[in-house]
Amino acid sequence: MKPTLIVLAAGMGSRYGGLKQVDAVGPNDETIIDYSVFDALRAGFGKVVFVIRKDIENDFLEVFGKHFDGKVPYEIVFQELDMLPKGIACPPDRVKPWGTAHAVWVCRNVVKEPFAVINADDFYGANAFSVLAKALANPSLQEGEYFMVGYHLKNTLSDQGSVSRGVCTVDQNSFLSDVVERTHIERIDSDVKFKNESGDMVNVDENSLVSMNFWGFTPNFFGHIDSMLNEFLSGSLANPKAEFYIPTVVNHLIKNGNATCKVLPTTSQWFGVTYPGDKPVVMNSLKQLVEKGEYPSPLF
Repeated sequence: MKPTLIVLAAGMGSRYGGLKQVDAVGPNDETIIDYSVFDALRAGFGKVVFVIRKDIENDFLEVFGKHFDGKVPYEIVFQELDMLPKGIACPPDRVKPWGTAHAVWVCRNVVKEPFAVINADDFYGANAFSVLAKALANPSLQEGEYFMVGYHLKNTLSDQGSVSRGVCTVDQNSFLSDVVERTHIERIDSDVKFKNESGDMVNVDENSLVSMNFWGFTPNFFGHIDSMLNEFLSGSLANPKAEFYIPTVVNHLIKNGNATCKVLPTTSQWFGVTYPGDKPVVMNSLKQLVEKGEYPSPLF
């Protein structure tokens, strides 16, 4: 059975200032999503599930309907604020999405096979998709055997401002033992620092492995998210800024012995668009990859 790719594309793009999910960055107006889907299909993924908001559906389909219809097996799943477990009502003043783990949870009824999860605005590279597809397609794969493609922190920063990263601790056998979501990381002079809960800037090793939200899961992950989502909402429903992150779930399952997460190395270079100023860098990087013959142009 071929694994499925879930693309998280429901984010509001508030820092970027627009719908970066549909922004053209390739030589023939391709988006980062186009490259991710292309890499996923040639690596062996069987279908793609896009998680979007209902209010961007028309914009999304205007771009990707033309690219994918008849060429890519895909489904669309909506992530809305009021999509919560039975009996739980969304606070009327809630504006912020519930987070990446909630975005995966809304896919529970359409994904029944091992699956990967990526961000819509990150370019992960062909080798990254290849190594994860191979791991997820392993016929001896057991429920609870999870994966994460790891990148070095220093290669994932933006010159335009701070970024959020899951900073990882990995054991001698390349299994994840801990991942902590840091929501404000930036290079200050020669040091890389993150802002802690007290608002202080604290040094972090620039060679640390970080999660760029490129995960591989077996289908039992949905059940774990379901139970933890209820717990999260029971304590955080009234907090307008509280988010339910994938690393929170993975951490919990690892520490309780309910899952393992192998960190897979990749030779791929990551790049992404967080701020408008990142776009020219991404465009130039993609142009170079096309010129090297690593991608056709146009892609589809």
